[in-house]
Amino acid sequence: QVQLVESGGGLVQAGGSLRLSCAASTSILNINAMGWYHQAPGKQRELVALITSGGSTHYADSVKGRFTISRDNAKNTVYLQMNSLKLEDTAVYSCYAAHNSYGAFWGQGTQVTVSS
Repeated sequence: QVQLVESGGGLVQAGGSLRLSCAASTSILNINAMGWYHQAPGKQRELVALITSGGSTHYADSVKGRFTISRDNAKNTVYLQMNSLKLEDTAVYSCYAAHNSYGAFWGQGTQVTVSS
């Protein structure tokens, strides 16, 4: 089992920044990919950003140039730096991990609210 604990969500004004953290209960060296999804009210959950064990990254078109995903293997943590936040970024952000042996895991989610 892999437990994922997110932190860093909150309320921010449009144009501001937040950094989300996702701490894993095990070494992330054995995790193929980790990422962040978000789900706004009444909408489906969507991929925001993904980073593989090799360091390759993928971003949703809506966040390219504004968000950056990174990982610290020593801290077993993945980060999502969100800059130039927009009203439409408001959602619950959930951390995701695809472990080599144990399958997929999700965090509890953290609320990000962008105000005008």
